[in-house]
Order: sequence, then C-alpha cells, then structure tokens
Amino acid sequence: MATHSEVASPQMTEQLDNEEVREILKNTTDLRQYSRQIEKEFKEVENKSIEDYIAESQNIANLHNQINDCDDVLERMENMLMSFQSVLNNISTEITQLQRKSVSMSLQLTNRQSVKAQLSQFIEDMAVSEEMITIIMETPVTERDFSSQLNVLNHKLSLVKELSFKESKSTSDVSDVLHKLRLKAMTKIRSYLLEQIYKFRKPMTNYQIPQNAMLKHKFFFEFILSNERHVAQEICSEYIDTMGKIYYSYFKSYSTRLTSLKFEESCTKDDLMGIEDNASKGLFSKTTSLKHKSTIFTIGKRGDILNQQLEAPIIVPHAQLKNRYTVEALFRSEQYALVDNACREYLFVTEFFMVRGSQAQDLFNQIMGKTLTLMIKTLETSIHDCYDTIAMFLCIHLIFRYQLMCHKRCVPALDKYWDSLQSVIWPRLEHVFRLNIQSIHDCDPTKFNKELGPHYITRRYAEFSAAIVGISEHFPNELVSRLLLELQNEVECFILRMAAIFPTRKDQLIYLINNYDLVLGVLMEHTRDNSKEAEAFREQLNARSNEYVEEILAPHFGGIIQFVKECEHFFEKEQMDELRKQERRSLALVASFSANWKKSLEELNREVLLSFPSLLTGSQLLQLALASLVQYYHRFHKLLTPNARAQLTNIHVVMVEIKKYKSNY
Repeated sequence: MATHSEVASPQMTEQLDNEEVREILKNTTDLRQYSRQIEKEFKEVENKSIEDYIAESQNIANLHNQINDCDDVLERMENMLMSFQSVLNNISTEITQLQRKSVSMSLQLTNRQSVKAQLSQFIEDMAVSEEMITIIMETPVTERDFSSQLNVLNHKLSLVKELSFKESKSTSDVSDVLHKLRLKAMTKIRSYLLEQIYKFRKPMTNYQIPQNAMLKHKFFFEFILSNERHVAQEICSEYIDTMGKIYYSYFKSYSTRLTSLKFEESCTKDDLMGIEDNASKGLFSKTTSLKHKSTIFTIGKRGDILNQQLEAPIIVPHAQLKNRYTVEALFRSEQYALVDNACREYLFVTEFFMVRGSQAQDLFNQIMGKTLTLMIKTLETSIHDCYDTIAMFLCIHLIFRYQLMCHKRCVPALDKYWDSLQSVIWPRLEHVFRLNIQSIHDCDPTKFNKELGPHYITRRYAEFSAAIVGISEHFPNELVSRLLLELQNEVECFILRMAAIFPTRKDQLIYLINNYDLVLGVLMEHTRDNSKEAEAFREQLNARSNEYVEEILAPHFGGIIQFVKECEHFFEKEQMDELRKQERRSLALVASFSANWKKSLEELNREVLLSFPSLLTGSQLLQLALASLVQYYHRFHKLLTPNARAQLTNIHVVMVEIKKYKSNY
C-alpha cells in the first residue's frame, strides 16, 4: 500500500490540480475518454492494493495477535500496580496509627516516670528508717552521724508539717514516730548547748573554745528554732545572761586594775600652758609622773599609739605592776580589749543565732549593753579631772581608728558606743583647751625675767600646737581648728606683750624672732610645711627678720642707707645737679666706710651670733644682713660722683671679706 511521506498544503494541492487540469485540457480533446482512463487506472491500483493486502495478511494477523498479547500483559501489570497501591495505602495508614500509639505511649511513660520519681521521693521523705531512729536515740550529739540524721529528721518534720495543712492522710502513719524523735533530739541538743554555755561560767575559761564548739554545731540552734521556739528562746536567754555577766565582770575588774597603773602625779589646773614654770609643782615632781615620758605639752612618742601601737597587745595589769602609763595608753588598752571581744561576740551571735540588722543589734546590746554603760561611766569619772589635752585628743583619735577598724570587720554594733565616748571627751577637751587659752591671756609679762631667748610658754605652745596639728592630720575637726586659731592669736598677743617690756626696738625684734623661729621650727619638724599655723608664723618671722636687718645695719652703715633712701629719687629722675650738691656728704660717707667697714662687719657678726641661741637662725640673719648691705652698697655706688666713686672701696674687695662670714649651717 502506497503512502506519501509529505503532505501538501491546500494552496499547493489546488495549484497542482489547476495545472493538471490545464495539462489535460491541453493534451486531450475528449473528457469522457480521459475519465474512463482514469477510472481504469483506479481499478488497477485498487486491485494491486488488494493483492498487497492479501500478501501481507499473515503479518497483519500476527501483528494483531501481538497487540492483543501486549494488551493482556499491560492489563495484568495495571492490576498488579493497583494492588501495590492498595497495599501501600494500607501501610501508610498503619504507620500513622503506629506513630499515634508511640506518642501516646511516650507520654504515658513520661507521666509514669514523673509520678514514680515524686512518689519515690515522697516515700523516701516520709519513711523513717531504723538507722535514723537508732542514731537519734543513742548517738552523742557531737558525732557526725547525729548531725547528718538531724538534718534528715528536720526535713521530714518540715514535710509532715506542710502536708498536715493539706490534711494528707499519709502523715498519720509517721507523725507519732517523728514527734518522739523530735522530742529526743531537742532534749539532747538543749542539754548539749546549755552545757557549752555553762562552761563560760567557769573561772579562767577561754570562752572562745565553747563558742567555737557551738559554731561547729550551729545547725542545732536552727533545728530548735524551727521546731520549738520557746526552747530556742531559753537557750538564747541563758547565753545572754551568762555572757553579759562575764563581760561585765571582766571589764569592771580590768578597768579597776588599769586605773592603778596610771601615773600617780597627774596633770592639774596648775599645769596649764600659761602657768609660771615651777619645778616644785605637781607634774614633774616624782618619778611616777610624766616627767620621764613626756610633758603634757609635748607629744614625743605618745603619737605612736595611733600607729604602731594601735593594735599592740593589751596591758596585762598583774604583769606591769611596776610600770606606769599615760591616760591614752590605758584608754587604748581598754578599748582595744573591747573591740576584740565585741567584734568576735557580734560575729558569733549573727552566725549562731541567725540574726541580722536591727535584730543583731538588739541581741548584741542585751549581751554587751551593761558593760558598755559601765565603760562610759568609768570614762566619765576618769576624764572629769583630766587636764591633759593631748591625752584626751589622742583618745578621740583612738576612737576614730577603732570605729574604722570595727567597720572593716563588718561590725557596726559599737557605733553608738563610740559616739557616747566622744560626747564625754569633747566637752572636757574643749573646756581644758579654753583654760589653756585663758591662762595665756591672763599672763602678766612683768612677772617674767627679761630674757631675749624663746619663752618657755612659747615653747609649750609650739610643741602643743605641733602635737594637735599632727594628730588631727588624718581626721581634721572644725572645733579643733577654731580652738587652735584662738590659741595662736592669744600666743601671738602674749609674744608681743612680752616683747614690749624690752626698752629698745632691736631687743624687741630679737625676742620676737627667737620666739617665732622656735614655733616655726617645731611646727615644721612635726607637721606639714604648708600648714596654716606654719604659714602664719613664717610670715611674721620674715617681716621681723627684715626689720631686724635694717635695725642692726643702721649703727654701722646708717649714713649710707639714709643717703641712698634720700638721694635715689634724684638718680631716677636724672637730676644730676642735685646729686653733685651731695658730693661733700658722700665723700664723708665714703671716707667713714673705708675706715671702719671691716671692723663693722666683725661687730655685726659677733652681735648677731650672740643674740640668737640658734646658730642656724643667727647665721641666716647674718647672711640676710650682709646681702642687704651689698644691695645698699651697689645703690650707693651708682649715686656717687666720679670723684667720690674713685675713693670708694672696690665692691670686689668687700665681697671677698663678706664671704669670710659665710656659714656652713
């Protein structure tokens, strides 16, 4: 059967038909004949096609059979795949069901485990083992097993108490046993703690030992407090009563014995700063006075009590019967003993009795209150007739340092006590301070000897002021600063009144310089160079020194100094004619200077060095005088006429001579 491999488009087919028709019309005249011819050809083609089909009929039949076979195979495969799809759908459904079952089983397992854990813990917490009963009933409280089982018992008691509020029936099974164990444990613990407290009452007992034993078993009190508050209150009250009496007795005895170690010859109102010096009077008359240690106006080594000796061992009275101590030394020993005991006691009660803040303060006051009141009254008695201002001021600063020490140890319980001590000391300190100021104000300069050296009252003031300023350097105080200023003003007035008894200005200046120099030297030795007191006296010393230099130069070189002061303004205004009019006067001054200047320098040197007990001060004043002389000499040289200048001693010669008096101090 013939086939066309290509298919012509309608336009092409139409075009071919038209051409074929034209060709037929062109070559054939009879269309019927041409039609029969065409029909014949169709028959021939049809016959050939039938023959071809008959010839291929077997193959076509085979092909048909094969297609049927394929259809059968495909149908079976379709059935098989459909079967597989059905199976897979069933498997997917089963997997989903299994997943649901797995989640459900997992949740059930989790719930069961949770219930099991809680139930197991509950059973364990509720069950009372034979071991616990045996240990609580028979084992001594100091054994570790007892403490361990006591913790367990406390936990069970807390649980039963909690469940009883929820009306849990399970508590009825064990409550009776736990109650009996609680009573037994309470009885043993109470006996043990009271036994430890009673140990404090034995004479010569080191009460740190029973305190440490109680701290080692501090859970005992916690157990009692959580289970039987009235027993806890009993133990606490017993401890307060015992320790309160112990501390009171100890510090009462210690204060009394310390008092016997005080210097027998104490300071009195006759030992004020402005009182006349009399060797037969109180303070320095016996070997048991302050004489061999220091005076009441000089700090000496007494200031060490605020530094190196602040935490030194306390004084043991029976071991120091032959020694005598200052007021501040006894005060330090007593207060340091208190600090040591009070800090340890406060830390003990806060840890053992589990109190904080105001509760800890109240408990501490119940224990130490009576003792602290005793010590305040003891201080009031001892300070009532004290006239040693430095001692009282040292006591104030001991309080500052011990209060700071308590804060570093996290013990605020003594703050009110320290304030009370200060309220006792400050009024007395101010009173005695003002008595000293008044004593200087009341001094009569005419009763003292006319001596150009430093007055002993000035020395007292210098040492006293240096001591007070040095002590208060780290803890300045407005009241003390004000009192020091009043004292300084009074002393300056006294020095001026004393200077007024000397007839000549030069002697007055020598007296003033000696006293100012003494005060400044002592202040600079013991305090900072830039202290207010040192600056004030430095200004006074410089002013009086310059005035003294003018005073001692005047007898020897007064003519030259006067000439310079009177004629220098002529030179500045270039009035040379006026200077030339002074030539005769200047020649006389030149001649006098040339004849006497070396002798004058010697007398100046001798006079200055003899007038001042301090070689350093005398040397400094001499150098100041010589420097001033050189300046006047230079100014004098510029004012001279050429004739007079030619006769004047060369300045280099004068300088060489002056260098001979240069001091090595």
